[in-house]
Amino acid sequence: MGFVPKGIIPAVITPLTADGDFNEKAMRQLINHLIAGGVHGLFIVGTTGEFYGVTPAESRYIWEVSVDETKGRVPIYAGTGAITTKESIELTKIAEECGVDAVSVLTPMFISPSQEQLVGHYKKIAASTKLPVLLYNNPPKTGVNLSVDTVAKLSEVDNIVGVKDSSGDFTLTGEYIRTTRGKDFHVLLGRDTLIYAGLCYGATGSIAACANVAPRLCADIYDKYLAGDLAGALEAQFTLAPLRIAFTIGTFPAVIKESLTMLGIDAGPCMEPVGPMTPEEREKLRKVLVGMGLLK
Repeated sequence: MGFVPKGIIPAVITPLTADGDFNEKAMRQLINHLIAGGVHGLFIVGTTGEFYGVTPAESRYIWEVSVDETKGRVPIYAGTGAITTKESIELTKIAEECGVDAVSVLTPMFISPSQEQLVGHYKKIAASTKLPVLLYNNPPKTGVNLSVDTVAKLSEVDNIVGVKDSSGDFTLTGEYIRTTRGKDFHVLLGRDTLIYAGLCYGATGSIAACANVAPRLCADIYDKYLAGDLAGALEAQFTLAPLRIAFTIGTFPAVIKESLTMLGIDAGPCMEPVGPMTPEEREKLRKVLVGMGLLK
């Protein structure tokens, strides 16, 4: 298709008001903050964006605001994953109507489809849209894993342009890369501690939750790598690692939202039942941010 998913693409949080409604003003501010930080795209209403608590109508609103505020400065990837093929197609059509640049489709969850059924699922979604489609593998969250053979088969579909792999299994990521070499297909890391390793192996970038909090630092991993400053890229990766490891301090995605709040960005609460971090958890997180040089 000529569309190459690449660079550092924040898995953008969905800012909420105290009442739990979408905070349009905060989203517009966050988008500008991220773009000013040097990111290369925006992934809207994905896992970090709490897609599981967003209705189709709310998704439309969020995507419309994001497209309007971004104004073509970077590509927008819309998260259109769902349990059923029908729902995913409906979300993908809404995203296309909103003017996004591509969609990222998480595997179904709760159910346990076979690999053959997953191939059919993604082929039907791809056939329903003119947009580039990015596969999204996140077995720790969904319990469903895209096999190497499945990804290789789907890489033959014209508008399936790549895969985001959040498995944390770098052998799997590497096999995605190895078995699709020479095709118009691209692999992005979804595990923020492996961005540098992925680039070394042939990945084209990362969809990174940590880029909400440290956009410039994440972008440095990619930009410095491409510029040939491998030592600088690796140092940026090492500096970033403590934040990703700190995700276990609170219930996901509380660490990301609490970090943004500490940095003065109005992220708001997480969707219930995920509650705020405890004072003790916040103090642990604050020390991580201070150690990274993001807070004084």
